[in-house]
Amino acid sequence: MQKGHIGVTTENIFPIIKKYLYSDHEIFLRELVSNAVDATQKLKTLASVGEFKGEIGDAPVRIILDEDKKTITISDRGVGMTSEEIDKYINQVAFSGANEFLEKYKKDANAIIGHFGLGFYSSFMVSEKVEIITKSFRDDAQAVKWSCDGSPEYTLEEVEKEDRGTDIVLYIDEDNKQYATKGEIDGLLKKYCRFLPVEVVFGKQTEWKDGKEEQTDKDNVVNETKPLWTRTPSELKDEDYNKFYQGLYPMTDEPLFNIHLNVDYPFNLTGVLYFPKLKNNVEVQKNKIQLYCNQVYVTDSVEGIVPEFLTLLHGVIDSPDIPLNVSRSYLQSDGNVKKISSHITKKVADRLEDIFKKDREGFEAKWDDLKIFIEYGMLTEEKFYDRAKKFTLLKNTDGKCFTFDEYAAIIKDNQTDKDDQLVYLYATDVDAQFSFIEAAKNKGYDVIVLDGQLDSHFVNHLESKFEKSRFVRVDSDIAEKLIPKAENLELKLTEAQKQDLTSIFSSQVPNVDKKNFIVTFEALEETDSPVMITQQEFMRRMKEMSALGGGGMNFYGEMPDSYNLVVNGNHPLVNRIIEDEEKEVGEKVSSLRHKIEGLDGKRAELEKAKEGKKDEEIPQADKDELDDINKKLTELNGKKDEELASFASSNKLVSQLIDLALLSNNMLKGEALTKFVKRSIDLI
Repeated sequence: MQKGHIGVTTENIFPIIKKYLYSDHEIFLRELVSNAVDATQKLKTLASVGEFKGEIGDAPVRIILDEDKKTITISDRGVGMTSEEIDKYINQVAFSGANEFLEKYKKDANAIIGHFGLGFYSSFMVSEKVEIITKSFRDDAQAVKWSCDGSPEYTLEEVEKEDRGTDIVLYIDEDNKQYATKGEIDGLLKKYCRFLPVEVVFGKQTEWKDGKEEQTDKDNVVNETKPLWTRTPSELKDEDYNKFYQGLYPMTDEPLFNIHLNVDYPFNLTGVLYFPKLKNNVEVQKNKIQLYCNQVYVTDSVEGIVPEFLTLLHGVIDSPDIPLNVSRSYLQSDGNVKKISSHITKKVADRLEDIFKKDREGFEAKWDDLKIFIEYGMLTEEKFYDRAKKFTLLKNTDGKCFTFDEYAAIIKDNQTDKDDQLVYLYATDVDAQFSFIEAAKNKGYDVIVLDGQLDSHFVNHLESKFEKSRFVRVDSDIAEKLIPKAENLELKLTEAQKQDLTSIFSSQVPNVDKKNFIVTFEALEETDSPVMITQQEFMRRMKEMSALGGGGMNFYGEMPDSYNLVVNGNHPLVNRIIEDEEKEVGEKVSSLRHKIEGLDGKRAELEKAKEGKKDEEIPQADKDELDDINKKLTELNGKKDEELASFASSNKLVSQLIDLALLSNNMLKGEALTKFVKRSIDLI
């Protein structure tokens, strides 16, 4: 028996493994099984070039668990090792010291992946003792057994072993005893070894017989050695892609499309990406793409390899060229990563364009599910925008779809305003904005639907891209003002009537939580609605973007919603309210107005006398008189508003017109809705 000392002391090597190389103990099984697969594949390679003349035969990697002894054995029939190779790959893994070791592999992290010595040492994270029993494939090779309890000392002795290959026996320590259970190993193998290129066997298959589960004599192979992404697309059907998807993501809807990646220059990259049917919350769908390195699972955090917008996709990417750190737990900065990311973006755009051209009808049918991916990409990736603008669709309220160019051509004649800007009218809720959509359609306008999660941001983005164009929500103004033309109707109201109607309608607008209403007047046709509610486009859009986390716009979210209560000054019902007011309170209001106008004139004289003077140059008598006038004006205006509010509260027509406007905007609820119904019956 040979005894010896490993290259560095325990005080150095094992803290280094735990601190710098491996952040997660569970990857020990991945590393050891991967090494066993490598050893098996090396033997097959040697056989293919004539360096190994024997029969490879059945050569799976076997995982053997002894729960009583708390041991896990990883066994292969690969190339095996001689005592000299044990010394090279195990005993001298750290060579002349820990610092030199780290420096060496920091510069060449790629070379470490699959390196037997390093992967092997991950076993000491969970074991109190580790044994290697190995026999080289070479003729007349002597089997040897290496043993170490985690100290710098090891033993190496000759043993009998009938077959070539390597058995690694882990004696699991007390702190990690959970790993010495069938359920835990099942989970780790499914996570890390599911698609390894050599069969991995763990125990025997079971079957239900006579109401209980019984073990059969068939090996339980836990992996698929030729997963779908390693095969050529020409030999695969839609059913194959869907079956693979269901295996990755059980109990999910069928995907919309898939993209099969197969690149061998300037880097190696294979994989299959799927467009899933997304639910409402985008965030919960991320981290669904699995990254593999030569069919060994690495991570599902693929930020950096895949552009941000494509992290919403599902599927698999496999590349030996992706630069991982030693433990494969995170990406290292490298020029290849940007190239891979850019290439994936291009492949996705090319695939979508190809589908659009070959089956536009099918593409349109899936547009509502697809658009969140495409809009996200256009918002975050300039190169993707340039490609996607060819097949991105705008869908109108009639359900018809158009490309950007097609839609611009359709609306150009009728939706160009007096400033020669093309106006895109859009709705965010077809049901709630139905009356506004109908009003716009009655004027010959077309309205598109932008009701997605990202559309408030997307509208801004398109405005910055489209020349001489703007987007206007269909309920942001009355139909006549959505697209300003040269012609205008004349408003038939006097200034005094406008003032009175402002007080009348303002006094009866219900108190709606976090909503302000400003009374405005428009000259419309007598057949148009008497009262409408619109929301100013800029403020509404800023609030929506703030709700989605628009940077620097959070303060908009705290502001109340501001609405315009638009009164059609030419409508007969509005004229009737004016007539009713004149009959009931006209004399009182006129008297108060006359007094107010007189005081306004006197105040104007005093204000003019103050112009160009410093405060100390103004006579105190003038200051006192101005203060007195302002107090009287406040009092008189208050009395006038009280008279008009009293009139309005008893005039059912005022409240009825306001409630009809609120109702058309889905803003009339609760007690106010009940009162409206009762008032409607009374009026009928």
